[in-house]
Amino acid sequence: MWAGCGIPSVDDMQITSTELGLAARVHQLTKTYGSGAGEVRALDGVTVGIRRGEFTAIMGPSGSGKSTLMHIMAGLDAPSTGRAWIGDTEITGLSDLELTILRRRRVGFVFQAFNLVPTLDALGNILLPFDLDGRRPSALEKARIDGLIESLGLGARLRHRPHELSGGQQQRVAIARALATAPDLVFADEPTGNLDSRSGREVLALLRTASAEHGQSIAMVTHDPVAASHADRVLFLGDGRIVADKPRQSAEEISAYMLANELDARVRA
Repeated sequence: MWAGCGIPSVDDMQITSTELGLAARVHQLTKTYGSGAGEVRALDGVTVGIRRGEFTAIMGPSGSGKSTLMHIMAGLDAPSTGRAWIGDTEITGLSDLELTILRRRRVGFVFQAFNLVPTLDALGNILLPFDLDGRRPSALEKARIDGLIESLGLGARLRHRPHELSGGQQQRVAIARALATAPDLVFADEPTGNLDSRSGREVLALLRTASAEHGQSIAMVTHDPVAASHADRVLFLGDGRIVADKPRQSAEEISAYMLANELDARVRA
């Protein structure tokens, strides 16, 4: 069954992501590293979808497979077996060039390390997806970017380079860049990990707004229960499998679940 979707899986997978109401999905996904006695199974038969217009947090202890899952769903890594889609496009088997073009046009990324280009000012970084695609923003896109810049409070910082910005400002630039092309899907990998608590709250509020008000699908990997409490849905991974799929939870509920899961794992060990 598609985790949390209430829709049975179909072996031939003829049902589209759109029909399932999903922005991305994977089916029977496995990922292994190494071989023989040194083989590590990072993902073990994962089937799950990211719902359209929803903010999903992906959680789990170190080594649970959460970052590997996100990287494969985003087309940044390839599975050992299984299939993955972004929208209705199956990405398993696409060439590097095809994946690059698809990510550039349909997916946004927000990383813990910001990943801004140091030689570009804030505006240049925000417009980078358009430059890489060899085009300039349309009038409609420019209006949306102007709105993003205003809502993110970046108007006075557009000509500053990354080293001239605070961590919170750099992450806002990264979010503006991720949302500039209005992608259906945004992947965020520990986006508050390098921020103080106030900047972190602001970033999470912005991601939630992108989902709630603009219908964008957000998939965020995090180890932080406070960050995950901003999401509409929380997926928990353990030993490469989905072990729980819960609706919006408080930070306290998430912490309690993670602690109980950790204690269970210790008992089993």
